[in-house]
Amino acid sequence: MRILIVDTYYARFLAAHYASHRGLRHQDYSTQLASILAAAFGTSDFYSRHLNQLGCEAVDLVSNCAPLQATWARAHGVPFHELALKIPHRLYRLPVVGRHLAALPGLLDVAIAQIRAYRPDVLYCQDLSFFPGDVLQSLKKDIGLVVGQIACPLPSESFLKSYDLILTSFPHFVDRIRAMGIHSEYFRIAFDPRVLDLLGQVKKDIPVSFVGGISRNHNKAIPLLEYLAAETPILFEATGVGTLLITDRKDNLGELFEVGKEVVAYSTPEEAADLIRYYLDHPDEAEQIARAGQARTLSEHTYRNRMEELVPVLQHYLKR
Repeated sequence: MRILIVDTYYARFLAAHYASHRGLRHQDYSTQLASILAAAFGTSDFYSRHLNQLGCEAVDLVSNCAPLQATWARAHGVPFHELALKIPHRLYRLPVVGRHLAALPGLLDVAIAQIRAYRPDVLYCQDLSFFPGDVLQSLKKDIGLVVGQIACPLPSESFLKSYDLILTSFPHFVDRIRAMGIHSEYFRIAFDPRVLDLLGQVKKDIPVSFVGGISRNHNKAIPLLEYLAAETPILFEATGVGTLLITDRKDNLGELFEVGKEVVAYSTPEEAADLIRYYLDHPDEAEQIARAGQARTLSEHTYRNRMEELVPVLQHYLKR
């Protein structure tokens, strides 16, 4: 099964990576891609590496990395407009204007050329806002199965309608997506132990920190963080690296961890503040829960585990 995994990276990360690796943009495509993946940003090659170990033929494509994509385009004679490479792909979502921007030969065109050159059985998209629906539809004659994965607010239905299957770590999204007439399955995200090797022995010198996204879509998180900033030493996700995770109580949290023994959960800002203060005052208890959470993560929630779950799902939908 040939799988092409398409992802987009934060522009600031890409800029910082090339700035810290002088001359990288002048290297060949494979060297640039390997350097980017070695940084272990986002999901890096956590999918492809394990899928290849499981007998698939999987490759990664960082579709919004301008230096990388320009290098591939030049090597394969694909025309592009230098200005178009600098247009953030999220602007494609703008009504009317987005279509005109997408018409410029840029990142989207290079990605399309790569897909047609690779001719995958499965096109696996990690950013559902990158390919407009009509583009995906036109690519289907070259692809066996178009799959998307999402763990953020859904883009407009026009970007979703051409997917054959959308996987999501948000259980409540499954029915919403199916109601659009699109197949959808619950698929959990994970941790890759390679991160531990990259980190090495790091002394923990930050007692409490927040890890996560903050945007207009996190309307509940911002008041919570403001409250915690005033009431505690400043939360949270880090079971893979052996840190105590204090997270909000979700319906499916108990499916992933044993609450109170492997992670700690709160329901209100006041409870979150109380828990933070308690475990700062009881570091031995915090360490015990952290170690249990890490053990659970490394045994059940690694990307190797997830890829073992993913392969039969992809095979099932390919047959359909």
